[in-house]
Amino acid sequence: MKTRVLVNLIFRQYGLWIAALLILVAGIWAVLSRRPADMDWRFVQAFGIKLPMHYTIHGIDVSRHNDRINWARVRQMEADGVRLQFVFIKATEGATLADKHFDKNWSEAKKSNLRRGAYHFYHPTRDPIKQADNFIKHVDLRAGDFAPVVDFEVINGQSDETIVNGLRLWLETVEKHYQVRPIIYTNGNLYKRYIKRNLDDYPLWIADYSTKHLRSYNADKLYLWQHNPSGWVKGIRGQVDFNVFVMDENRLNDICL
Repeated sequence: MKTRVLVNLIFRQYGLWIAALLILVAGIWAVLSRRPADMDWRFVQAFGIKLPMHYTIHGIDVSRHNDRINWARVRQMEADGVRLQFVFIKATEGATLADKHFDKNWSEAKKSNLRRGAYHFYHPTRDPIKQADNFIKHVDLRAGDFAPVVDFEVINGQSDETIVNGLRLWLETVEKHYQVRPIIYTNGNLYKRYIKRNLDDYPLWIADYSTKHLRSYNADKLYLWQHNPSGWVKGIRGQVDFNVFVMDENRLNDICL
C-alpha cells in the first residue's frame, strides 16, 4: 500500500519529466534499430581485400579488361568460408559496341553455375533507344539470370534533364523487352544528383568504396554494393571489382528473371 502511494506521489510530482525521458529513450532506440548491422570487415588474404562478412552472397563483375577468364578456377575458389556466387558481365556500350569477350564469358559463367547478369555501359550523348536495342541484340537472358543492368558512370557534359530522360527511356525500352525491371548501377555522387527522386522505382547497385556503411542510400531499393575494385580471383588476370548482395537472401529473386 505504501509503495503504491509513493509511486503515485512520484508520478504526480515528476510525471511530465518521466514521460519525456521515456519518449527520448524510445527515440534513441528507434534510430539505433534502423542502423545497419556491423559489417564485420575481415581481410581475406586469398582475395587480397577486406570483405564485409555480415553479408553472405559475394560476387564480382568483369569485362574485356579482365582478358580471358578461367571460369572453372573462378568457381572453385573459396577462402575463409567465402565462395563467389554471382558475376555481372559487360555486354555492350553505346549504340554499336559489344564487348569482345561477352559471348564466351556469358556461356562459361553459366557452365560454372555462377548466377550471371549482363550490363550495358551508357553514354548520355548516344540515342537511348539505339543503346537499348544494342543490348537487346546481344543479350539473351534466361530464367535465373539477373535483370539487365545499365551502367551509368559518365555525363559527357549533358544537362540533367537529358541524362534523366535518356536513362528513363533506356530503362523503359529494356523493361518492355525482357518483362523485368532493370537495375541501375552508379556511384554515390551520380546517384544523389540524377537517380535519387528521379528514378527511385528501379533496383539500385551502388559503387561506393569510401564508406563502411550504406546509410546514404534508399534501403528499400539498394540490392547490390560494389565495395572494392581491387580484389584478386584465381583464374582472372589483374584486379577485380567485388560486390555483395545486401538485401535478405530470400529477396535475391526480386532482381532476377
